[in-house]
Amino acid sequence: MKISYNWLKEYINCDLAPEAMSEILTDTGLEVEGVDEIETIKGGLKGVVIGEVKSCEPHPNADKLKKTTVDVGSENLLEIVCGAPNVAAGQKVAVATVGTTIYTDEGDFKIKKSKIRGEVSEGMICAEDELNLGQSHDGIMVLKADAKVGMPASEYFNIESDFVLEIGLTPNRTDALGHYGVARDLRAALIRHGHTGLELTLPSITSFSVHSMDHPIDIEVKDTEACPRYTGVSLKNVKVEASPDWLQNRLRAIGIGPINNVVDITNYVLHETGHPLHAFDADKIAGQKIIVKTLESGTKFTTLDGKERTLDENDLMICDNEKPICIAGVLGGLDSGVSANTTNVFLESAYFDSVSVRKTAKRHALNTDASFRYERGVDPEMTMYALQRAALMIRDMCGGELAMNIKEVYPKEVKGATVELDIDRMNRLIGQEIPLEMVRKILSALDIKVKSEAGTSVLLEVPAYRADVTREVDIVEEVLRIYGFNAIDIPQKMHISVAQTDPKGESRYRELISDALSARGYNEIMNNSLTKPAYFTENGFDESASIKMLNALSQDLAVMRQSLLFGGLESIQRNANRQRPNLSLYEFGSTYKKTEKGYEQKLELGLWKTGLQTNPSWNHEAQKSDFYSLKSEVEQVLMRLGFDDWDEIESTIQYAEYGLDMVINKRVVASILKVNKHAAALTEVKQEVFFAQLDWEYLCKKAAKLKITFKDLPKYPEVRRDLALLLDKSVLYIELKKAAMNSERKLLKDIHLFDMYEGKNLPDGKKSYALSFVLRDEEKTLNDKQVDKVMSKIIDTFKKQFSAELR
Repeated sequence: MKISYNWLKEYINCDLAPEAMSEILTDTGLEVEGVDEIETIKGGLKGVVIGEVKSCEPHPNADKLKKTTVDVGSENLLEIVCGAPNVAAGQKVAVATVGTTIYTDEGDFKIKKSKIRGEVSEGMICAEDELNLGQSHDGIMVLKADAKVGMPASEYFNIESDFVLEIGLTPNRTDALGHYGVARDLRAALIRHGHTGLELTLPSITSFSVHSMDHPIDIEVKDTEACPRYTGVSLKNVKVEASPDWLQNRLRAIGIGPINNVVDITNYVLHETGHPLHAFDADKIAGQKIIVKTLESGTKFTTLDGKERTLDENDLMICDNEKPICIAGVLGGLDSGVSANTTNVFLESAYFDSVSVRKTAKRHALNTDASFRYERGVDPEMTMYALQRAALMIRDMCGGELAMNIKEVYPKEVKGATVELDIDRMNRLIGQEIPLEMVRKILSALDIKVKSEAGTSVLLEVPAYRADVTREVDIVEEVLRIYGFNAIDIPQKMHISVAQTDPKGESRYRELISDALSARGYNEIMNNSLTKPAYFTENGFDESASIKMLNALSQDLAVMRQSLLFGGLESIQRNANRQRPNLSLYEFGSTYKKTEKGYEQKLELGLWKTGLQTNPSWNHEAQKSDFYSLKSEVEQVLMRLGFDDWDEIESTIQYAEYGLDMVINKRVVASILKVNKHAAALTEVKQEVFFAQLDWEYLCKKAAKLKITFKDLPKYPEVRRDLALLLDKSVLYIELKKAAMNSERKLLKDIHLFDMYEGKNLPDGKKSYALSFVLRDEEKTLNDKQVDKVMSKIIDTFKKQFSAELR
């Protein structure tokens, strides 16, 4: 949020330098992230001067151009070629002289002496948008006749320099959504540091008085829960035109472009008080009545930005007798706002429910200055002041006359919390005693009133605009932030209790596996649990199982993830786009599903491999990441957790091009796969990606029950035998391994696939596997007869179950 230094000083009489002011505000919790010196017009109109057009004649070589001579107060008249249709002799104009830089949205350019269609041009006669003084480009800006020739334009237009404090406002600090609120915190901090005579003042509204009852607008609020307070007043004979320079400068200083005097006044009061306002063209309010209500779902409404929106039945709308004219607290309608032709204005100041506004704004993906404040909660007691303040400014600056008494609907007063504070407990929480008189000063400066005192207990009344202060600890925080965290002494020693952790708890296993994976070249990632709904509409996911956000921050964060896959793919895409395609990643995270029994949350471990596994070097070629390297990593994880036996079956996951599942106790504990192109394309990943997901929660529970076992090294040697088999292509290695192990449980210790071949010299539909078998007897040395018997049994099993042939 931007705060103007000059503007802020209008509410508090202090002469602190911007840097000193920023330090104090930061100490109070309003962190100033930067202080920038600015000019209300970029460049400060340097090089632009007031000139008088002395002559104007058609350009000899161009029909739409004119050749002028302009007096800018220098020794010689300037010859300037101008294309504006309204340029004429005798006009006072703004002239950008040679060397002046013009700043536009399309880019900056410097004025040079040049020839345009053969005629010399020594400057530029400017339109208001070219100098960022307005939005019109219909022609050059014609100034008043009394403008002094040669005067710098910065003086003529009262361009001033200012400092802007960029405040990183936390969502709970609704009290500081305007300059006045920031000034209140500044004053409280200065009082704490001994400053006296500091007055916090808002402009007076005592001169508010109604001129007539010529334009009454009735108000009806049908939903007082969503709109607890609504006030309005109308003004007639309003002249809509450009705002005075001082008002434009104030708005430009905080990054808001002037529009017209009425709209600028509502924006000014918004950033002054933190309370949003809205101005309607009163003549467009059908039936001269405002109705605050919801409409039927599906109702169409075109907002000020020109977009047609489909309303929800819960969207609170400002309507007249015939139609909706504004989304309450968010954005006005296209046809009801103030325009250059407006003469009668209805001014709205309301207090809308923060939850209602937030849901509506998110539903329609809108973020406006008004919704930003209403979503967080504004001051219900500022509603009337903001209305009267804006009405008086329209009266004084736009010639308007108040044409009705203020109409208000406020059935139930909104009050702040009542909180009991124990001073002794507060000092214990802070760790240092703060004098009671200082506490009283701080609370008073923050508008927190003392209702009663009994010993060390104080009963406090919190203002309604501090919706975040409801508990004793909140009061303690308020006192402490103004007193100053830096003023609390750091103790010489600290007492810490040693945490007792379960050696077989999930966190210990996570640390163990994290260290192992990181040592093997993996990088840990952390992705948001909220993600895009589109990821789970296909690829084997059940869309109805997605847990949807009732108040999604955006459409890209609208559901909770059912899988870790897509978060990792987004990380791969982001890195690949920045020339980092070779990645090994892992993430511990929860996945979420909606089931018939309720909601299901499961902790999982995800691994991703893509690109090159090893880069090329002088002694070896580059090695691509592949399915088997990832399978090896998963096996290492399982073994590191203490598992040494599992079954492997073909995976049926739909987003897999191919894959396998690892099964323990008839439960799939890990799936390893190559991500298919369709799933990868959802995140715009173009390279091969291999992914593994492990049921981390289940694995940790099972690992905690495993006992560490020890056994002697083998006393007798192993024997290896190799077989070359001709098999159908449909036969899987894991099926062969399982069949062999079942046929010989005692002597067969391990099986390895060390070669495979498909292609020439093999029958159609066939492949060749080369398998090694490791045998060992724990009690004696094996002889050839025993080994041959075992191998014969394995070969017979392969022939019967898989129609295998020896090669």
